[in-house]
Amino acid sequence: MAAKLRKGDKVVVLTGKDKGKQGEITAVSPKDNKAVVDGLNVAIRHQRQTATAQGGRVAKAMPIDLSNLALVDANGKATRVGFRFEEGKKVRYAKTTGEAI
Repeated sequence: MAAKLRKGDKVVVLTGKDKGKQGEITAVSPKDNKAVVDGLNVAIRHQRQTATAQGGRVAKAMPIDLSNLALVDANGKATRVGFRFEEGKKVRYAKTTGEAI
């Protein structure tokens, strides 16, 4: 099945502690049905000091379930994603505006 959300998409969080916040997808894990959104769902992780890196508390973006994310359309609102064929190619489109992504 084709991916509705991909790396680089601008999304809005639908539920959870970051509800309503927007960000860009930096990584997608289709097998786990999760995505990492830059600057959202941040947790503190402890980093051990090494010869090359400074140790301490590091803020890290944790994965969010894909069902809790929605694509942001041209109007800045959350939209669902649909698929259609244009000129022989399968493209994603925003269901609210109807324009191709």
